[in-house]
Amino acid sequence: MNVKITKCTQKDLPLLQEISIETFQQTFKDQNSPENMKAYIESAFDSNQLETELANASTAFFFVYINQEVAGYLKINTDEAQSEKMGKDSLEIERIYIQDPFQKHGVGRSLLNKAVTIAKERNKSFVWLGVWEKNENAISFYKRMGFIHTSEHAFYMGDEKQTDLIMTKTIK
Repeated sequence: MNVKITKCTQKDLPLLQEISIETFQQTFKDQNSPENMKAYIESAFDSNQLETELANASTAFFFVYINQEVAGYLKINTDEAQSEKMGKDSLEIERIYIQDPFQKHGVGRSLLNKAVTIAKERNKSFVWLGVWEKNENAISFYKRMGFIHTSEHAFYMGDEKQTDLIMTKTIK
């Protein structure tokens, strides 16, 4: 299996939007109402929103390719782009999404390792992420990867308030 991770640029916007919507729906459509899914997707994955995020120096997106096919993507944030005030010593992993056919093949591990490598290169002390409290597979994965549950925050799926567990991993 040939794995390649590349940083997204503005020219990748259409594919980023497509893969974002597709993987988000695959992950959460069965646990959320169609109305809340639609509201979230229209907000988070709007082309203007993604274009703004791609232009932000404190945010980066990466595609992961398996045998030349996009298998998923990673979104990281530092400084003011983080969704919670965690300080300058931290890097947020805001999104790791993998297409269904590539689940359970080490793709998520590759993206997580990419984020940790970037954090180390930028002399960050820890990485953190928010994961929906009902996403047991992801929580187990993050625990295996050395993350610990440190707090919670609210996440809005449309008009529904959900709880995300904040999980952190010290890297230095």
